[in-house]
Amino acid sequence: MIGTHIQYVEEGRGAPIVFVHGGVSDHRAWEAQREIVARHYRFIAVDQRYFGAAPWSDDGSQFSQATHIADLAGFVRSLNVGPVDIVGHSYGAVIALGLAVQRPELVRSLFINEPPLPSILTDPADQRLASEERKGLATASAAASTGNTSEATRLFVDWINGQPGTFDALPPAFKAMHLDNARTMPRQLNPPPSAPITCAALMELKVPVTITKGKLTRLYFQVIAEAAHRCVTGSQLITIAGAQHRAPIQAPALFNKALLSFLAR
Repeated sequence: MIGTHIQYVEEGRGAPIVFVHGGVSDHRAWEAQREIVARHYRFIAVDQRYFGAAPWSDDGSQFSQATHIADLAGFVRSLNVGPVDIVGHSYGAVIALGLAVQRPELVRSLFINEPPLPSILTDPADQRLASEERKGLATASAAASTGNTSEATRLFVDWINGQPGTFDALPPAFKAMHLDNARTMPRQLNPPPSAPITCAALMELKVPVTITKGKLTRLYFQVIAEAAHRCVTGSQLITIAGAQHRAPIQAPALFNKALLSFLAR
């Protein structure tokens, strides 16, 4: 995190709860959680490096899981409060898990929604299913590689929800958030190699972990969420009714109820 300024928003007082957004997104993805969490805790939602509307400090060549995990570690240390509770969605859930694996002294607990981590799959059938499902991202990847990042974003959001037309039906504020982050698409869809997070690594976690998944989410995310639950000893798996992959936005009342119950444990 040296030389890097992490943008974030915060509200409330008390124990800090750090929220880490998913792909083609930023802190605005947590707006449905901000007010209710801030009534009881210090709500902090970060913009990971290269995400958000701020200008990039470089050409984006450092975009990677390793960079984002290191940045999150530096940010948590900068709070100077000891280990913190971390809430992560999708790619942000991957970064949260990576932090817990690499720097367990910084993490008090994890509440994560559908981490896209095929590297934790150990069942051959699950591995084949995940590989087949990801083929659906080929058109988004092709659009990103030609510089059509807006189209790549639309295709990416549609694939995530397993339903064409999802992006076009979004409220204007969420469309704007995704389009502000469209410039990350080439790096998100074709990331540099990174050391994989494995099921064996997750088995070593000692902190409380709750994993959520949408009842209507596509199979890719279902099998990985269920695998994460099996890998993390003592973890809780919660299914959010009426939600696809984006449960914090699609079913905020149910997601928030589960989150507040977890934080009050």
